[in-house]
Amino acid sequence: MEKTLFIIKPDGVKRGLVGEVIKRIERRGFIIEKLDMRMATQELLEQHYEALIKKPFFPELKDYMTSGPIVIGVISGNRVVSSWRTMMGVTNPKDALPGTIRGDFAQAPGEEGGIFNIVHGSDSTEAAKREIAIWFGQSNKSTK
Repeated sequence: MEKTLFIIKPDGVKRGLVGEVIKRIERRGFIIEKLDMRMATQELLEQHYEALIKKPFFPELKDYMTSGPIVIGVISGNRVVSSWRTMMGVTNPKDALPGTIRGDFAQAPGEEGGIFNIVHGSDSTEAAKREIAIWFGQSNKSTK
């Protein structure tokens, strides 16, 4: 069985959408193996978003991800990585289809910029292993 990391980002927590996201995960039949609410640190975010550190939008992303608590978890199930990514919807909320988490709840960028897209999910089983180890410690190397 595959495992993947999911994050409910600060905007999802602030807007009271944690229960809705968890409900969708459980309704889909995935098993929640780990669940925690915490503040993201700069160090964890730099590890997690390592490929984006040099991008011009990274400081804004880091500010956003440290603006409030996040809910992180590990879910497992058959093809959970691709299924969870489908459930989330595409990254940019204005393009996300209704019925997806981002399509139903995320906010498109306004004049002040920024994309608040509610959730994160690992994009591959390899990324899931890496991200789970970052957020939950090295004892979680096995994700498949």
